[in-house]
Amino acid sequence: MPVVKVVIAVVILAGVAVFAFQDQLVNKFINKRIAERLNGVVLQQFTNTLSVVICGAGSPIPDPQRSGSCALVIAGDQVLMIDAGSGVSQVSAMGISLGLVDNVFLTHFHSDHINSLGELMTQRWANSGKDFPLAVHGPNGTNTIVNGFNMAYGSDRSYREAHHTTAVMPPQGGLAQAHAFKLPPAEGLVVLEKSGLKVTAFAVDHSPVDPAVGYKFEYQGHSLVFSGDTAKSLVVQKFAKGSDVLIHEALSTPIVNMITTVASQENKPRVVKITQDILDYHTSPVEAAQVAQGANVPFLLFSHIVPQLPINNLKKRFVEGVADAYDGEFSIAQDGSFVSIDLKDGSISHGDLLN
Repeated sequence: MPVVKVVIAVVILAGVAVFAFQDQLVNKFINKRIAERLNGVVLQQFTNTLSVVICGAGSPIPDPQRSGSCALVIAGDQVLMIDAGSGVSQVSAMGISLGLVDNVFLTHFHSDHINSLGELMTQRWANSGKDFPLAVHGPNGTNTIVNGFNMAYGSDRSYREAHHTTAVMPPQGGLAQAHAFKLPPAEGLVVLEKSGLKVTAFAVDHSPVDPAVGYKFEYQGHSLVFSGDTAKSLVVQKFAKGSDVLIHEALSTPIVNMITTVASQENKPRVVKITQDILDYHTSPVEAAQVAQGANVPFLLFSHIVPQLPINNLKKRFVEGVADAYDGEFSIAQDGSFVSIDLKDGSISHGDLLN
């Protein structure tokens, strides 16, 4: 009997030791991840590249894989954001600090492109302690958007300044400042030049949404182009000409038509109306592929994906015909997708920071 008790005691002690060791391992892992995020380890893989990281690859349609429109452009030590939809919340999840973002570029004012601007303002402020406002670039109307967010977050700023002190939370750092521009002429409009990076805005066709723009980012002989939300456009093709990567919105007409048909059968006239309306101011994957082919772009990334693509079969349907229209490499973005251009040899790589 005593021997049995000893064996049981040894087993219990061994179990306790294992659990204690596991707890130490978990703590070590957590501490390591915290340190990596605090020190910006994730960004090290983008050294000597011009890169785009998609933080929101979706649309207003709820999608567990794709948040509202948001992307980061990384050029040297500069981190810029295009649109500030709900994908803003994914940036920290990818291990990138929102405190690095000093410039945001809005394509237009649909809710899914602006609804997390206030959260960006607050997180940038808290993560950086910067004493100057976030610069928000966009077409005319940007002033109204920025003034609204500054007003709506006024109480929040006062609470944080009182709680943490203005030494930690400098008052100007919690604000945004609008840098509005007129709808660009045919040749485009340079809206920012800084540390070797040039950003050019160009008008696109998202009627009845007006104004609406896309952007071209040029850095050390390489470039990325964002279509913004638009119907098929020769303007996008013009500005993407010779670029390394085109990030283009895409809506699958056949899959959306399936939704329309079922909605009609189920007597959902509002859904029928909306799904019919959205067809004429977006671009299909094949049309986006034709734009990329005409611009001779080697990599095409589909983003602002409509509708959801929860299964692989739908992803295959989404890109049907793309390979026939386009000779380059292409991919469907989801939150966390990135594409990098090596500044030394021009090679293009892509991957995912969330999966």
